[in-house]
Amino acid sequence: MSRFFTAGDSSSESSSSDEEELYSDQEAEQKSDKESSSEEEEGSDEEGSSSSDDEGGKRGVSKFLRDQVSSDESEDEDKVTIVKSAKDKRLEELDGIVKLIENALKINDWSSISTEFDRLNRQVTKMGGQDKISKNYIKIIADLEDFMNETIAKQKVSTKKMNATNAKGLNAMKQKIKRNNREYTTDIDKYREDKFDYMMSDEEEEVVPVEKTKKPKTVYVDGIDGGDDEGFSTVGRGGKTLQYTPESIFKHLRSIIESRGKKNTDRAEQIRVMEKLLEVATTPYQRIRVLLTLISTRFDLTSGSAATFMSQEQWKMAEHEFGTLLEVLEENHDMVVLENAEEWEDDEKPPQPAAGEKLRIPGSIVSIVERLDDELTRSLQHIDPHTAEYIERLSDEQALYTTIVRGLLHVENLKKDAKLETPQDNANRVIMRRLEHIYFKPSQVVNILEETTWKAIPSELDSNITPRGKTSDTAALVQTLCSYLFERSDGIIRARAYLCQVYFLALHDQYYRARDMLLMSHLQETIGNFNINTQILFNRTLVQVGLCAFRVGLIYEAQNTLQDICGSGRQKELLAQGVMIQRYSQVSPEQERLERQRQLPFHMHINLELLECVYLTCSMLLEIPLLAQTGSSPDIKKRIISKTYRRLLEFHERQIFTGPPENTRDHVMQASKALAAGEWKKAAELINSIKIWELMAQSDKIKAMLAEQIQEEGLRTYLFTYAPFYDTLAVGTLSSMFELSERRVAAVVSKMISHEELAAALDQVNSAIIFRKGVELSRLQSLALTLSDKASGLIEANERTLEQRTQGTANAFERQSGPGGRGRGGRGGRGGQRGGRTSERTRGGQQFGGGALGSAIKA
Repeated sequence: MSRFFTAGDSSSESSSSDEEELYSDQEAEQKSDKESSSEEEEGSDEEGSSSSDDEGGKRGVSKFLRDQVSSDESEDEDKVTIVKSAKDKRLEELDGIVKLIENALKINDWSSISTEFDRLNRQVTKMGGQDKISKNYIKIIADLEDFMNETIAKQKVSTKKMNATNAKGLNAMKQKIKRNNREYTTDIDKYREDKFDYMMSDEEEEVVPVEKTKKPKTVYVDGIDGGDDEGFSTVGRGGKTLQYTPESIFKHLRSIIESRGKKNTDRAEQIRVMEKLLEVATTPYQRIRVLLTLISTRFDLTSGSAATFMSQEQWKMAEHEFGTLLEVLEENHDMVVLENAEEWEDDEKPPQPAAGEKLRIPGSIVSIVERLDDELTRSLQHIDPHTAEYIERLSDEQALYTTIVRGLLHVENLKKDAKLETPQDNANRVIMRRLEHIYFKPSQVVNILEETTWKAIPSELDSNITPRGKTSDTAALVQTLCSYLFERSDGIIRARAYLCQVYFLALHDQYYRARDMLLMSHLQETIGNFNINTQILFNRTLVQVGLCAFRVGLIYEAQNTLQDICGSGRQKELLAQGVMIQRYSQVSPEQERLERQRQLPFHMHINLELLECVYLTCSMLLEIPLLAQTGSSPDIKKRIISKTYRRLLEFHERQIFTGPPENTRDHVMQASKALAAGEWKKAAELINSIKIWELMAQSDKIKAMLAEQIQEEGLRTYLFTYAPFYDTLAVGTLSSMFELSERRVAAVVSKMISHEELAAALDQVNSAIIFRKGVELSRLQSLALTLSDKASGLIEANERTLEQRTQGTANAFERQSGPGGRGRGGRGGRGGQRGGRTSERTRGGQQFGGGALGSAIKA
């Protein structure tokens, strides 16, 4: 046994010593310094001798353990130590966090993404001393934002909701990304424009070009035209040379058109290609074809992406290119863009029209105008209206209106040529767009809009519908546009033109014309058959007519008109000025998305607080006299004009303590209480102190009108309340009490008497009111009548309940009258007698009229 281990020791000693000598020789060859190499050789010899001595003396397990340690040391000596700077270490850590976020994105783990995103930002803060931010950081935050928007869009449509932890992480990331990406907007935009070039530019900036004779380095540079320098040409991503020549324009356009709608299509790259094609285009036909495709591709940037609306930069470029397209068409009258034109298939040569014919190019000018309008509206819907960005975006409306008018001039020119067979619907659509931009604006604003528009349009262009010199009168302009649509359109466009004109008339205080037009149109009967956008316009028109009636002092008409909208409690939803999400609503995410798309931009809103103030004020002036009349004459059937107002008034009366008024409702409720108590001056002061009246034109005139209305309604309330306590009342007393002229007091009293609201006579000789006694009921009589009414209602409710329970067999329990009735031993007479008594009792119960007191009152 011992000899076996000894033999093993001798062999291992020789092999280990040989290996050590080999390693020492290799190390000696690698070292350049002779002194260090000789020292290492001596050290290795000493180690070899000492190790052989130790191995001779040691046996068993310790020997193998020592060999393992020595082999580890030899491996450590072979490794090359790499020294990294702090900057490189932090960049590696940053890349590691980025990879973790990318992995979490693949499994949609927003909780982990939120945690790693915080780590990522802390790492970037540590690297704050660097001049440039990492490209990988810009890439991941841009991709994160895009992926987040896609996830949110999917969640709105999907029926399956994510779990609570994931949803919490997603909501947290929504706020973090929005706040974080503001600082890197420029870099993110550059990255999104061309992701490949942006990531490669980092290496290109750091690499210093060195000339080599054998292998010249190929540099891929975008944006260099083929004719700039000799020997250079634009190279695509696949390494193929791209040649933009007038002859190859149609081939490039064909490939771009065929790739529309496909996945993984880089639309930004397509736009850059078409911009270069537009530069090399030589003929008008080539420019028209390129411009039509370029504008359509710009609109495609928002479709199928996370962006909800077109960026301002892209919109302005599309608007500018559309203006260029119209200029080319105006200069070349032998070319027209029509929707029903046939597509030209030959890319080698342009089409040649027949003699006397115009070259027809497929496309739609009207659709581009409508899309520009829709994109501007969509951007205004999504921008916060209380920021400067909204005002800046709204300033583009002038350019859009100019584009609409110029598009209308182009359509008019096409209609002059009968051979083209231009449909009438094209002109109707453009005129409707123009009308929708001016119907809700005051005349002064429309005049400025029109003047600026015609200055921007070339002087040789003019319109047959609205000539250049006759647009200064805004009312005449709206009347002309609406009349044109009345005569030449039908359906939705005609209805919308009607509503736009009514809205414009009501906005400019022409109440009777607006009311008559609205009634003659009969739209209130058929509005349910139109689309939702037209129904929203109808609601807006109805509200504007009600506000117009209030401004001219017609309180009853104003309250009656606003009742349907304001009494529903859904003003925001009905006017498309906000989405009301109820707790138990059954609205799907798709329906909610469509509802948000229908919202109006903020500058088109009707002030809901002003609307509520007008409605409550009108309700107060009608309800307080009615309450006084019902309180003094309970026999009059109770009538409620506004349930919303009654509810608020009851809630206000139930309050134990009421402080000073803080909002519009408090002012109106306290004014109602004061008016009911006869304190008309306090009521007028409370109503006039509402600050919202300052938003209306001629607010002083409105306040004077309200004060006069409160005086008259205070007089009516006083007469209803205290008429039972007077025999005669002088008109002069009422005149001094309510500060009205005697003639006005006499007119109000005469109207009340003629409408049978007041049991009195007017003595014109003595200027007094003579009240008739005996008409008013005593307190006991009023309570008895109330009891009889409640008893009658209870009996009717009981009979209805019995009818529902027995399902029409309520008379099955009554005995049949007459000799053929059911009885004992043929005693039909008794059965008939009982039947007679039953019928009398039933009839008497149904005709209960209040007993003896009721009969005395009726007599």
